[in-house]
Amino acid sequence: MKQLFKIITLAIIFGALAGALSAFVVLNFQTPSQEDLIEDFYLTENAVHISPHGIRKAMDKEYNDFILVDLRSQQEYEDEHIIGAVNIPAYKDPDTSAYEDVERIVNSFRELKSQNPDKDIIVYCYSIPCMTGRKVGSMLVENDIYVKHLGIGWNEWRYSWTSWNHPHEWNITKVEDYISTGAEPGAPKVKENSIACPIDNEFGC
Repeated sequence: MKQLFKIITLAIIFGALAGALSAFVVLNFQTPSQEDLIEDFYLTENAVHISPHGIRKAMDKEYNDFILVDLRSQQEYEDEHIIGAVNIPAYKDPDTSAYEDVERIVNSFRELKSQNPDKDIIVYCYSIPCMTGRKVGSMLVENDIYVKHLGIGWNEWRYSWTSWNHPHEWNITKVEDYISTGAEPGAPKVKENSIACPIDNEFGC
């Protein structure tokens, strides 16, 4: 009788372990469906990327709920930058990255966030395909700092104004109004009659 009891007890224990292991495998190693991947992609895109139209509208309307951060070198920033942006360089000069300078970069963003706890921090680098913003964003996530990403880079903002603005805006806006030079961020000009991103619901900019 004791022997039978031991066998039953062992069977129950091993059965429970097998069930737990199976559940772990299913939950952790199940290949996501195509629909899961698409859903994750769009949730991520909407959480991370910020429309340049929305930023231009915010500048025109003098909204103050975000901070733009230019990741290019100090030299490039002082030559020209998006007006209102501050500089936390991820480059020592135009040809030399500073990715290894993790402590400085992380501490700069931490200080910026602590001074502006209710504002979104939005980074931009050289161009849409540039990986600088993505690499810095990953570095910051590892330190519990979360930033968003401007949907275009400096090159598109400065040199391809008509490629991302609507055609009916080409003749009534000029990029020079949204560019600043020197070590200071500069301040955008308020445009009371701005038509940038007129839709104010979830499908707007």
